[in-house]
Amino acid sequence: MMEPELIIRKEGHAGRITLNRPKALNALTHTICLETMKALDSWAGDPDIRLVILDGAGERAFCAGGDIAQVYRAGTTGDFSLGRDFWRDEYRMNARLARYEKPIVSLMHGFVMGGGVGYGCHVGHRVVCETTQMAMPECGIGLIPDVGGTHLLARAPGRLGLHLGLTGARFGAGDAIHIGFADHFVALGDWPALIADLAESGDISKLAPHAAPAPDAPLAALRAEIDTAYDDAGAARDNAVARVALALRQIEALEGDWAEAAARAITRNSPLSMASTLAMLRAHGPEGGLRAALKREYRWTWRSMEDGDFLEGVRAQIIDKDRNPRWRHDRIDDLTLVEVEAMLAPLGANELTFEEDEA
Repeated sequence: MMEPELIIRKEGHAGRITLNRPKALNALTHTICLETMKALDSWAGDPDIRLVILDGAGERAFCAGGDIAQVYRAGTTGDFSLGRDFWRDEYRMNARLARYEKPIVSLMHGFVMGGGVGYGCHVGHRVVCETTQMAMPECGIGLIPDVGGTHLLARAPGRLGLHLGLTGARFGAGDAIHIGFADHFVALGDWPALIADLAESGDISKLAPHAAPAPDAPLAALRAEIDTAYDDAGAARDNAVARVALALRQIEALEGDWAEAAARAITRNSPLSMASTLAMLRAHGPEGGLRAALKREYRWTWRSMEDGDFLEGVRAQIIDKDRNPRWRHDRIDDLTLVEVEAMLAPLGANELTFEEDEA
């Protein structure tokens, strides 16, 4: 008998949801998003459930992203509805997690990327450990940092969010807390005791005694250099395309491992995705709300298979794995701002809505 993709159960006063696809690094499927919503809805009015705990099975990942192979296969046949339906319901789930009526604790170990960030980083109590490795690597597959990623990145200190969004660079637990993707560091070995305390008591205050000082945050130490490198791109309100190219030239002139890695990534990633990411971070700003970000992201992902680089990026990085994507534009300078604006234009009847919009 096949193992369920999601393990949903009650333990004491906790509702527990465990992502259970360890061989696939707990990648999200459409079914997982829908079942998560059902569980949250069923527990909202249950007086025995006082809090919710999210975690992932296996040793390697909380969740390494969305399972996009099926979306890719459908898209290559001209069927864009499967991906659009998945993203619509995933984004609605992201918003539901963020505004849930009861405390939610996410325990994020190992890889936490893309869809995993959306699953675990919008809740009220976000826990990381010594194995946590986060990233928003979507520009490398011809997408944009979605699932509310533009919301989180826009709120990061200085230009760190722009750096992480354009390059997809990984960061550990200390930086996750520093830039606002997590709240608490708890050593992985203490997680069983933490879960037991939360479930037995149903009291979110039981989390704090388990927390330890956050580890070092390398990105925080590089903040001044990163801010300088991206400052013109982040501050300007004119052509997002030209500003990504400017950032690349500024980074290429710097020394250091981080700058070399950033320059390689910006040279390699999709020009359309990067310019759109910059435009979206500017439009959202540090004061923007999550739902506004999700609506903007959905406009882009709705068009991503037909008008963007998504299918080619997935082919090169995940399906064929030749690591040689043939983007629609060879260089960032070949892209026009009109193309970026077209990807972000309103969708009319296809706009992302939430439950209260439809009530």
